[in-house]
Amino acid sequence: MCKPCKDISTVGFICPMDCELDAVRRLLEKTETVRYAGMDFYKGSIAGHSAVAVKCGVGKVFAAMAAEAMILGFSPDLIINTGVAGNLADGLSIGDVVVSSSVVQHDMDTSPLGDPVGLISGINKVYLESDADASALMCRVLDSLGIRYVQGVVASGDQFVATQEKRDFIRQAFGAACCEMEGAAVGQVCYASGVRFLILRALSDDANGHSPDDFPAYCVKVSETSSKVIAAFMKAIPTL
Repeated sequence: MCKPCKDISTVGFICPMDCELDAVRRLLEKTETVRYAGMDFYKGSIAGHSAVAVKCGVGKVFAAMAAEAMILGFSPDLIINTGVAGNLADGLSIGDVVVSSSVVQHDMDTSPLGDPVGLISGINKVYLESDADASALMCRVLDSLGIRYVQGVVASGDQFVATQEKRDFIRQAFGAACCEMEGAAVGQVCYASGVRFLILRALSDDANGHSPDDFPAYCVKVSETSSKVIAAFMKAIPTL
């Protein structure tokens, strides 16, 4: 059984890109940089709670490496993977937010052996569930901020989805609300290690080739939304 949010002492943040990491680092107080497992981890506090943040890089392998190192080196009670994503949901627009209910790897495919697409061999699961308490708290925070969001499946794969065909496949096969390249890898490491996790993604494009003209600049813009949400989330965690 998961511990309630009031028992969260240390929160870890894993961010794929610099602009996403910067959005978290701006919130950190009393920051200390720790070099561990070849990565720079930034320790400090946000709203009185211990926090640690790291840039993992793009893709599932980098994300998994960062998650494993964070768990072994810093023992977070909850890991949040935050960044941008491609929109797959009806009713959402660029700049809106997806909070994970579960994660799936859309490019995991051993179906020629008779498995369902997305099945993770060894643990025999397609969907890995996010922490329900943290997800519910994040949704309450978004409601309080008036930010439009959905709670749903986050689909990850080692590809930047930019065609309508691929977008339709991921949405239809997994019922996903958004697609990106790291969240499900973080989820798998956390699942294997018994650590709670949550994915928070601001939508930067519609995953169909019609991305904003200046994608890097837009990533910075939507990362500012993530920073605002994270600050409010950390304040909402009951003080121990």
